Amino acid sequence: MASIATNRHVARAELEEFIRTRHHAVLLTTRSDGWPQSSLVTTGLDDAGRIVVSTYPERSKVHNLRRNSRASVVVMSDEFGGEWVQADGTAEVLDLPEALEPLVDYFRVISGEHPDWAEYRAAMQRQGKCLIRVTIDRWGPVAKGGFPPRLVG
Repeated sequence: MASIATNRHVARAELEEFIRTRHHAVLLTTRSDGWPQSSLVTTGLDDAGRIVVSTYPERSKVHNLRRNSRASVVVMSDEFGGEWVQADGTAEVLDLPEALEPLVDYFRVISGEHPDWAEYRAAMQRQGKCLIRVTIDRWGPVAKGGFPPRLVG
C-alpha cells in the first residue's frame, strides 16, 4: 500500500510531546555570509519546553549562534520515512560553569538517570562542553512524506 503524505497542524502541547520522544534532529544556523549551516544533533526537550543540544564551544553552530541567535531545528522520527517537524526559535549558548546542571538535565531527558552523576559532571567539565537552548517561537505542521492523496486510491 502506498504511503500518503500528511501535514498535521498541532498545538504547543502536542508539539512538545512529539519532540520529547524524538532525539534525532538537524540544527540549522546562519553562517556569516548568510548561507545556512546544518548540523546533525541529538536533542532533548527541557522542562521549560526548549530544545536542548549538547556541543562544544569550538563548533560552527556555536559560533553562528553567538553572532545570530535565530535557529531552526528539524526533529525527525527514528525511521527515515516517519513524521518530522521544523521548529524555529531563538537560541542561547550556555558555557561552563553555568551549563553544568543544564547538561545534567539534557542527559536525563534523553537517557534517564546516569549511574554516576559526579563522573558525568567531571566529564562535562573535562571536555569543556556547552549547551544550546532553543526557545521555540513558531513551528510548522508535523509532516510525513509520501504520495499526494490524489495518486493513491
